[in-house]
Amino acid sequence: MERYTTIIFEKKENIGIIKLNRPERMNAVIEEMYIEIQDVLKKVENDNEIRVLILTGSVLKKDGKEKQAFCAGADLKKHSQGDRTGWQKREYIFLAHNTTKMIYEYPKPIIAVVNGPARGAGTEMAMNCDFIIMSDTATIGFPETSLGTFVGGGVTKHLVNLVGLQMAKYLIYTGKILNGIEAKELGLAIESKPIDELMDYSLNFAKELAEKAPISMKFAKKYIQKSPSLDLDTVITLEAEAILACMNTEDWHEGIKAFMEKRKPVYKGC
Repeated sequence: MERYTTIIFEKKENIGIIKLNRPERMNAVIEEMYIEIQDVLKKVENDNEIRVLILTGSVLKKDGKEKQAFCAGADLKKHSQGDRTGWQKREYIFLAHNTTKMIYEYPKPIIAVVNGPARGAGTEMAMNCDFIIMSDTATIGFPETSLGTFVGGGVTKHLVNLVGLQMAKYLIYTGKILNGIEAKELGLAIESKPIDELMDYSLNFAKELAEKAPISMKFAKKYIQKSPSLDLDTVITLEAEAILACMNTEDWHEGIKAFMEKRKPVYKGC
């Protein structure tokens, strides 16, 4: 386990877990959290042992009670102090956007495991992950229009892709808060589970992804996300090049051999 100032990073076999760790502030984001998330992502990218990442929150334990939190958004207490210059505000916004873009474009799958409230910056990070899995009692929403600000992190694009144009407008205009079950029904989350089953389910799903061929998964993520903005001829060409690249790997031969031998393949990412 590697403990930073605002996050905790740990490995479980070939799965990396990034845990936001400011529970006393509901994991509200400050600059340091973005910087530390970026640091972990850069380190893990070259770690061939880690095939999948999980991004989740933490629990505040106080007076014998537990309070779940994914990320309550930007730390409004810090924002309200008004001690940033115009340039510093701009730097903060682009730090946030660079972090969400790094998550979206990351070559390995990232699963957002939303254990508690997700708002603002928390929702933005979750939506840039490949999948969102929520607890039934966790909530997610876009309160920006009620706070006199606006959504970021590509939400206006990602939300339309997930739930459609009209529903995206509804969620952003109204700031409606959804629980895990509602988010799953809309297609915003792929699954909703009771809180005591959430992490086990998410780890099992991550293990399923981690068993796949890493190079194949890298191509899958890259081109699935890129293809909507490309014409069909370009997509077909890219897919052909990806197939040829895969056929020149040891993993391709391992996949064929395992299929013929009726066993589970063991991929090495080469």
